[in-house]
Amino acid sequence: MITAGDFRNGVTFEMEGKVYQILEFQHVKPGKGAAFVRTKIRDVIAGSVVEKTFSPTDKYPTAYIERKEMQYSYNDGDLYHFMDTETWEDTAISPSELSDNFKFVKEEMMCKVLSYKGKVFGVEPPTFVELEITHTEPGVKGDTATNATKPATLETGAEIRVPLFINEGDKIRIDTRTGEYMERA
Repeated sequence: MITAGDFRNGVTFEMEGKVYQILEFQHVKPGKGAAFVRTKIRDVIAGSVVEKTFSPTDKYPTAYIERKEMQYSYNDGDLYHFMDTETWEDTAISPSELSDNFKFVKEEMMCKVLSYKGKVFGVEPPTFVELEITHTEPGVKGDTATNATKPATLETGAEIRVPLFINEGDKIRIDTRTGEYMERA
């Protein structure tokens, strides 16, 4: 059991027969009246997002989500295929189950496939990935004083902003949680 006062981002719990994951939470203590917890929660199976407030003493059963390490194999146009490296079993996942940060994943990368009671509902890409720049305009020396960036296209087709000194063919490290350039690899 988990109380609403213990809510944190990423926590999963069961409520009204459904499994919810906390996307955002905020403990509110108004000057007048009782404290409450304002949340943005996502139904992990249906994918719908709702905002809901809870009393900090509300209790809910914890939902245990299986996180299985699988290798991204390929995309056949309609489905994304992942392989369990222990059993060689193939799992096909629809694009709707993938998050926005999946655009940084290339074939043969290891990802965590999330499921609840056998139903896959999401994929967590690795936190940091190293990708090659396939296209970017050359940076001009003396173009700016500090922290200037330019658009760059990665080998997966994703676009991010990088510092001016990065060139085509460079390998860079990216934080998939924020989609930002970290450093040269």
